[in-house]
Amino acid sequence: MRRILTIKPMVFCVDLESTIVPKVQFLRDIGVKEDAIGNMLVKFPPLLTYSLYKKIRPMVVFLLTKAGVTQRDIGKMIADFPMLLRYNIDVLRPKYRYLRRIMVRPLKDLIEFPRFFSYSLDGRIMPRHKILAENRINFKLRYMLPGTDEEFDRRVHAAVERRQRFESGVVDNYPSDSQTDGSIERTLVDFSVNDYSSSDNQTAECSTESKQLSASENKISQRLLISE
Repeated sequence: MRRILTIKPMVFCVDLESTIVPKVQFLRDIGVKEDAIGNMLVKFPPLLTYSLYKKIRPMVVFLLTKAGVTQRDIGKMIADFPMLLRYNIDVLRPKYRYLRRIMVRPLKDLIEFPRFFSYSLDGRIMPRHKILAENRINFKLRYMLPGTDEEFDRRVHAAVERRQRFESGVVDNYPSDSQTDGSIERTLVDFSVNDYSSSDNQTAECSTESKQLSASENKISQRLLISE
């Protein structure tokens, strides 16, 4: 309560029945568990001041219909990262496209790390992805994006050394990820010509997927975007 009062004191001026209760009910409806709702509000008190119909619902509809997140996962994503609801859809859309079409990452990567949307596309996501591609290595999003550039460079250097040893046929007893601070992916990806071909194929799949999602968009929107 003290944190909420410090960060967003105007929350206590918001009407409980007409403003807060409908938002809490909406969070329940999309699968956020009761105990998680309280944690969300403590982490991100401004959520209670957002418009349900102009901000929160449209974002959820975007994630369900355009990004293809299932209703089973949408509650988990928002509970893990409630700040996701503060972004505009126009900010999320290009990042999602880059993740799926250029980085060729599966949707589950986004579900596991919704904080992906909090990083700058031009300032963080694209530059680091370029470095990984040039060095023919791959990290999970939670290892690729957080941390300073110096920390990222160390991870890349260590992963490149491991790839080179693997390619030269040298077999070592490598420490586990947990022993190396959990920051380096054990799976190394070779960005060869075949990979770029598969990238084109997945881009086509994403396009097909988008068409299928668009067909169900109206149905989901009608269910969620109920007039006040």
